Amino acid sequence: MNRSGFIFALFFVIFSSVMNLYAQDKDRTVLLKTEEPVVYFKIWFNVGSKDDPKGKEGLAYLTASMLNEGGTSKLTYSEIINRLYPLAAGYYASVSKENTVYNGAVHADNLNEYLELFTQQLLDPGFRDEDFQRVKEEATTYLSTSLRYSNDEELGKAVLYNEVYKGTPYGHIAAGTVSSLNSITLQDVKEFYRRYFNRNNFILAVGGGFNDDLVKTLWNSLAGLPEGNENPAKEVSPAPVKGLNIVIVEKKSNATAISMGYPLDLLRSNDEWYPLALANSWLGEHRNSSSHLYQVIREARGLNYGDYSYIEYYPNGGRLSKPPVNVPLRKHMFEIWIRPVPNETKHFTLRATIREFTKLVKNGLSEADFDITGKFLQKYVLHYAPNTETRLGYALDDKFYGMAEPGHLSKFRSKMGKVTRDEVNKAISKYFNPENMIIVMITPDAEKLKNDLINNSASPIEYQTPKPETVLNEDKEIMNFKLEIKPENVKIVQLEELFK
Repeated sequence: MNRSGFIFALFFVIFSSVMNLYAQDKDRTVLLKTEEPVVYFKIWFNVGSKDDPKGKEGLAYLTASMLNEGGTSKLTYSEIINRLYPLAAGYYASVSKENTVYNGAVHADNLNEYLELFTQQLLDPGFRDEDFQRVKEEATTYLSTSLRYSNDEELGKAVLYNEVYKGTPYGHIAAGTVSSLNSITLQDVKEFYRRYFNRNNFILAVGGGFNDDLVKTLWNSLAGLPEGNENPAKEVSPAPVKGLNIVIVEKKSNATAISMGYPLDLLRSNDEWYPLALANSWLGEHRNSSSHLYQVIREARGLNYGDYSYIEYYPNGGRLSKPPVNVPLRKHMFEIWIRPVPNETKHFTLRATIREFTKLVKNGLSEADFDITGKFLQKYVLHYAPNTETRLGYALDDKFYGMAEPGHLSKFRSKMGKVTRDEVNKAISKYFNPENMIIVMITPDAEKLKNDLINNSASPIEYQTPKPETVLNEDKEIMNFKLEIKPENVKIVQLEELFK
């Protein structure tokens, strides 16, 4: 090879290397520029509660807590709070089953001062023993007290999630159990951080009023993370649910919280997701009073505050009005959430819920319901991402699901104008399964409820206010609606046994 040929070949190798590096960086970067004066950051780490070692469930949760409240090697948590306050800024790490996201936001005028605090927390966490003991105690208190006694709805959801994903990497809530938390040491947290919060295991997302120099600066700073490899995906294969399986959590309470569901083998990257989303919106759109379950249980009968359904994992529903971002899964679930009803109506409400779900599967969606729901969703989806921070979250989720631009929300709107009623009803028939569900009920008198369920005892209802004749006539059908529940599929769990 002559000299000029050698130089050209060398140039080609160097150029290819640079281009490959650029392509890799670009693939791990999400940018959303706007004219607003605020800059938003999301650093998406491919690590979540799925990566907790057996016996140390809650390790990802504690590691994120140390990034939230553990300070850096140079500044205590209190000192950082004092510096962030005049900047009107903050940051936090949120952990889910698949990922942990390190979030931050600041006005552009305070960017330089903020960026040093934001990056140093991630690059040089303090890992002080006193902070570790504090966040560990907070997590233990959450499991043993707050979750058990403060919110029956979140309790029911947590039990349902653990049951649906039992035996898989998703089979425990992020905080783990009291015993697993007690087994975790500060050294465990340090090693978990070094293994997973590494320079090759994240995606950087920046939104708002920023320039390209900021992205380069931040990317170069993140090169200071520990050396490591990208975390490979874990297999998640929950067991199929056979029949109606009831978990009754015995608890003294004035009302009964009900959650039910089953694994759903469908992701939003599959075109069948969108017709099923339309059907689900009609059945139980979150926080929407026009949905069917809401109309039947709350509006017509006044039994509770709301009734909703979901075709994706939907944590913290009590605090949200729109779908959450950055909680993606490789295996989702269908869920119905019945907000607490009077104890004397729990059997009746369960029957009413499953009856309506069964009718939808049997009859499909009518032309009128299909038409109005599709038109509603075309406009309603616009409210799903009202700000830059949420749009940035959706863009990260698009990467997780392998969805090309313009992404899920744009496709959602487009599909609502194109999907057919036949496609919706085929999706209902294929994916909705009222005969095979796990049902969790938080309630007193567990033994009596168990007997009533397996014996299909009648469940008449009385109202404190007059109801229309149409409702009363329908109640006669609901009170005797048959549920196929086998004795061996009903288990009673004492409250104190949960999350031990």
